[in-house]
Amino acid sequence: MSVYQEVTNQIIAELENGAAPWVKPWAVSGANEMPYNASSGRRYSGTNVLLLWLHTAAKGYSRPAYITFNQARQAGGSVRKGEKSIGVVFTSTFEKGEGEDKKVIPFAKTTPVFNIDQCDGLPEAWYGKPVAKTPVEIDAAFTAFVAATGAQIGYGGDRACFIPSADRIQMPFVEAFTGANQYQATLLHEMGHWTGHESRLNRAFGKRFGDQAYAAEELVAELTAAFLCAHLGITGELRHSGYIQEWIKMLKSDPKAIFTASAAASKAADHLRGYSEPQEEAVAA
Repeated sequence: MSVYQEVTNQIIAELENGAAPWVKPWAVSGANEMPYNASSGRRYSGTNVLLLWLHTAAKGYSRPAYITFNQARQAGGSVRKGEKSIGVVFTSTFEKGEGEDKKVIPFAKTTPVFNIDQCDGLPEAWYGKPVAKTPVEIDAAFTAFVAATGAQIGYGGDRACFIPSADRIQMPFVEAFTGANQYQATLLHEMGHWTGHESRLNRAFGKRFGDQAYAAEELVAELTAAFLCAHLGITGELRHSGYIQEWIKMLKSDPKAIFTASAAASKAADHLRGYSEPQEEAVAA
């Protein structure tokens, strides 16, 4: 079984159980942050975010911090005997043939990593639990984050959407939402769509996904919002549960779909973060 199929099967299993793997992890484990490499400090991206969120939640680890076996040794620690790794996915390409017959072929392989809770003797600072942000801190960070993008946002009505022809996000008034986090998560979802405009990332899925292109775009926006919710400390929740069956159908028909969607979501989240934050290089292992 290919790496693509193995990862896709895990995501499908979660969706079929009614749990979106980009929502469940921080609601269960309390590890409200993006997965990262504890040695380098760099964030994981794309499908690895989903895999490591799932793994952190399933095992009850204190935070989604991972390292390789060699990184543990280099830091003066060790992986406990009997502990099992999880494979993070590295994607690349190789060329086959020459001249006009040359083809660029993508491939995926995995690198085993361990959560720091599976290790002993690592630097004490690595084991600190994430500090939850206060509602005031979250609101301030969220407001500054949105303002920095310069996105046009209109308020009123009972529907949240992005209008490409006007390049504008339309939102109900804040008071229409049941809580601040629902409003924030919804706006981040629409900002995910906003990044796909032709003047920004110019994202289009019609050729790749055909009649499922709309569901693919909704998945990208959903994942973008999830990544940013974790980054900003906002409680995540599924905004578009009605698409779950469409997502399952799409993933079953194309084992690379979740890789495409999660990579696009990471790119969208990084684009939005780039308006106000220095960008860091994502890490594969």
